[in-house]
This record gives sequence, C-alpha cells and structure tokens, in this order.
Amino acid sequence: MEKDRIKQAYLDYVLRKNAPPASVFKLTQKLGLPEAEFYRHYASFDAIDREIWADFGREARERATAEPVWEQYSAREKLLGFYFTLLEILKHNRSYALGSLRRSLHRMPGLTPRVLDDFRQGFEAFVGDLLREARRTEEVASRPVVQEQYPRAFWQQALFVLGYFAKDDSLNFERTDAAVEKAVRLSFDLVGPNTLDSALDLARFLFQSRR
Repeated sequence: MEKDRIKQAYLDYVLRKNAPPASVFKLTQKLGLPEAEFYRHYASFDAIDREIWADFGREARERATAEPVWEQYSAREKLLGFYFTLLEILKHNRSYALGSLRRSLHRMPGLTPRVLDDFRQGFEAFVGDLLREARRTEEVASRPVVQEQYPRAFWQQALFVLGYFAKDDSLNFERTDAAVEKAVRLSFDLVGPNTLDSALDLARFLFQSRR
C-alpha cells in the first residue's frame, strides 16, 4: 500500500537525519512515486507525524484493553495500564518519540503541540469513557458543573507524563514510571478524597527528582 510506504519512508528519514525531508518531492522521488501520490494520502509531513502519534495512542489502548484482567480493574488501574503500555510503545520507538516530543514541546511549552492533536482526541475520548464508568461505580464523585471538563484536565496530566518522559535520563525511564503512578493517584484523588496528601507527595517527588 503506497500510504504505508510513504509513512515508513518518512519515518526512516527522520530517524536517520533527526529532521523531516527537505520537501515532499525529494521523498517521493526516492520512492519512485509521483509527488501527487503523496498528497492523495497526506496534506503535509506534519499530518504523518500526527498519524504516527495517533497510532501510538490507539495501539496502547488496544493492547491495554485486551488484557484479561482489564474488566476487573478500577478506572485508576485502567489509566495506569494505558500509560504503562504507552510508555512501552514509546520506549520501543524511542528515537522517533523522544526527538518528536523534544522538538514540539520545546516550541510550545505548556500548550498542546499540533503533532499530538489526533493523539489528544483519542485520549480524551478514552478518559471520558473511563470517568463515566467510574461515576457509575462511585469511584469518581458526580459533580455536574465541572465533570465535563475532566477529560481536558486529564489531558494536562498526559502532557506532563510525555514531557517528563522526554526529559527523563534515568535507567529505562524508571523515574517516568514513578511519576505516572503519582500523577494518576493525584488525578483520581482530585475527583475524590485525599487530595492534599497526593498533591504534597507529587510535589515532593518532583523536587527530589531535580536534585
């Protein structure tokens, strides 16, 4: 399939050069394709990056939800399962993932980089489903005025996790694993009890990590 060839060729180039090709023409020329074939599938190189990140998120959700114990998990455990699965995927693709995150997060600190737009949509829909189920089981308190904003708040958590991963220099990203556990615990405490203890624990962890 030509679309897959184009995406793989683009990914191979970025991994070799740590930057996108100079032009669509140069990429398609190497593939022996007319330039118009590229535009049948993608509007730009940025569109490929967005699709790659959307693929990471979709694969993480599919793999996590396929676990036999998934239905027995609490919402908190399900979100942890998603994050740890996602991190394994990112570690497997670490050269591309780290390069992409460092370039995009550096350009837009605190904001959602465009490369994560499609990933974000899938993530927020996934979290929205988790939280609706958690309200049904009373793991999350029902707060009609604010609960519709929860997926956006959890997205800020996801940005924190990805940003931490991009900067983590610990062996096998062990600090990122610890950060995920503390961030997820805090997020669920914020929609339930014990908020202050979790906030202080995360703040203490981040302070100690910088030393």
